[in-house]
This record gives sequence, structure tokens and C-alpha cells, in this order.
Amino acid sequence: MTPQEGGKGPLDGIRVADFSWFGAGPIVGRTLADFGAEVVRVESEYKIDALRLTQPVPPDRPATYNTGGFFNNFNAGKHSFLLNMNAEGARAVAYRLVERSDVFLTNHTPRVVAKWGVDYESLRAVNPRIIAAYQPMQGSTGPHKDFIGFGAVLTPVSGLSHLSGDPARPPIGVGTNYPDFTLNPGHTMTAILAALRHRERTGAGQMVELAQIESVAATLGPALLDYTVNGRVAARTGNRSAGMAPHGVFRCRDQARSHPAAVGQDPDVRERWIAIAVRDDDDWAALCAAAPGSAFAGDARFATVAGRKRHEDALESAIAAWTAGEEAASLQERLQGADVPAHLVQDAEDMLDHDAHLRARGYYRRLEHPETGLSAYDGPVVGLGETPGDLRWAAPLFGEHTYEVATRILGYSDDEVSELVAAGVLA
Repeated sequence: MTPQEGGKGPLDGIRVADFSWFGAGPIVGRTLADFGAEVVRVESEYKIDALRLTQPVPPDRPATYNTGGFFNNFNAGKHSFLLNMNAEGARAVAYRLVERSDVFLTNHTPRVVAKWGVDYESLRAVNPRIIAAYQPMQGSTGPHKDFIGFGAVLTPVSGLSHLSGDPARPPIGVGTNYPDFTLNPGHTMTAILAALRHRERTGAGQMVELAQIESVAATLGPALLDYTVNGRVAARTGNRSAGMAPHGVFRCRDQARSHPAAVGQDPDVRERWIAIAVRDDDDWAALCAAAPGSAFAGDARFATVAGRKRHEDALESAIAAWTAGEEAASLQERLQGADVPAHLVQDAEDMLDHDAHLRARGYYRRLEHPETGLSAYDGPVVGLGETPGDLRWAAPLFGEHTYEVATRILGYSDDEVSELVAAGVLA
């Protein structure tokens, strides 16, 4: 039974005061909501979450505070509560919410945390059982604690960009804001669950701090060890692997474009690529058997891993010449059928419209939203057999639940709500 049908998730009864914005924090809150927590997303027009204003938006709908695709995906199943933390009297409202919550969440800078009075000591005085989770980019202490930035800054700060791209070209990063969308939320979510478990056993709340730079640095183990042990600074290697060859992405036969092109794309042609990773000589034999008549199949230079690595430029050229005449999806099936690790490089159209596997598993959820219509949302990040998570409703409209939160959760009377609105505290 899903939450929409009346079932309870594993976090049912947990309330989250979500003071976060952009990606790293809201994704944590969204995951907690998927598994039953009641998440109050605190927002303000004084400094609106810019993801409410960014692309993508549905092409047939006007851009409003409620149509931003990133925001909606990261905030499904939450309540939107408009509280201007810069207004006199707002801190008391925030503390009232914390007093009635189990988890406090923010990825604002330490300066903002101090300005708003939502540091852990202040929150603990209000609610000793609160789990207060902070996600400052570089931590709450140290000489760079007040540095600001997002995923596009965090990837170079953490060393990740140095390792991303072609060795003969400048660093390119990882395309999307990988730390914001994956590493930081995953680590923070795990820490919050551990803190909730500790509270269940001891009754004590605690502070959780995830310095986003450290969360990302934790993924660079091999490069750091290579420097520590061998004195080598790892360099960009493109798509190549130290122990596998071929290991890369190769262009296949192009297709006619069926959707509008993005900036910089050919308006008529849709590029098709395939990723191939050959782990050992058995994989190589299987690849050659699946490519009879190709120039590389009988080439003695490529018979061993050492030979393929030694002649990697020639190997990749030969592979690319072969894949150029192949249809990517069909080649993927053929290679997978031969036990060769390979897959079409999918784009958004593939993921949403053509991927039969994701469709069969029901990963994407389509929810009706008042302004965007029927829209696709990412499904829960993990499947639990006994207590499955699910999306309970689409992303909230801006301020949609302010009155409900103020009265039902915070216990204000109608007159008190009116006074707070008149004072600019609520909207």
C-alpha cells in the first residue's frame, strides 16, 4: 500500500523543519518525505529559492514560481510555508516550528545560520530532542567556513574537476552538480537516520554537520592514495581506465531528431553514442566475436590487455570506425547478449520515453500539478519490501500550506495568523 492509499511509511510521525534551498538540502527533505516524514519547506519571497525560477519549465506553460522542473522534482510531498526570517518576530515562529519537529535541516552558510539564530545551541535550547542537520559547503569552522558556492564551485574546490575531462584540454567538471544532487544528500540522509536511531535508543538529539567539501573529497580515495604512496598527482584521463581497454564512449549512427534541439545541438540530427568497457581478455574475445570482419578483431596488437593499453589510440580509432555504422540500441543488445559491458548513452528522451527497463520497474512517477499538469518525478531512491516509500503529492505551490502549517502545526489562531501576515512575518 502506498502513502497515497493510506499506508504509513517508515518515517511516519517524523516532522522535518526544512530550511534548506537549491539542491543538497531539499533532496534530503524530499527523501524523508518519500518515506513518510511530514516535511515543512520554509520559503520566503525575500530570498526565493532560485530553482523555482530556472529551466526547465513546460514549453506550453508560463514560467512562474511553481513551474521550475528542478524545484518541483526536489520538493514533491512537502508543505510550503512562507516565513520571512529577516522580519522582526520571525525567529519566534521558527523556534515554534523547531519545538514541534524532530529534524531541522539547512544548507545555508554559517553566516545565515548565525543571523537567523538557528545554530544548534539555540535550537537545542528550544527542543533538546531535535536532530539539527547542517550542510555548509566547507564546514562551520576553519578559515574558509564563510566561502559560498554551489555544485559548480564545489567540484573544483574538492579536486573532482581536476580529474574530469580530456588530458589535453581544460578541466570540465562533471556536467551536472554531482555533489549537490548525489553525494551530499546521500551522506546527510544516512547521518540523519543514524541520529534518529540514536535518539530512539537514548532520547537525546544531536547536531549533524556535513561539510560538503569533505563529502566529495571522500570519493577521491584512489587519487589521494596514489599521491600519498607514489608521489603522483592523478591527471585527467578522459574516459579511459587504468586497467581496462577499450573503455570509452564511441559514436554510432546518428538518428533524425524528434524533439527540439538544445543550444549547440544540430537541429536535425540526434547524435547516438555507446559506452563499451572491456574488463579482460575474455570480454575482448566476446567483443571480437560480436564484430566479425571488423578491423580490430584479428589485430594481434590488441590480443592482450597490455597490448590494448599500449596501442590504445589505434584501438579506439578502430572501435570508433566500427561503431560509426551501427545503430546504438541494437548494438547494445548484441553486446550485452555476448556478455560485453556496453550500453547506449541515453539522454532525457531515452530515459523518459524509450527505456523499457525503467518503465517496467515504474521508476518515474507521474503526478498532476496545478500549473505544470501531469509531470514526471524521480521515484524513491531505494525500495523497501515491507515499508515502501512513494510520492504522496506533487511539489507544493509557493506558500500553498502557510495557513495550514501556522494553524494545525504551530497552533496559531486566525487572528494571530493575520497579525503575523500584517507584520510581514508570514505571507
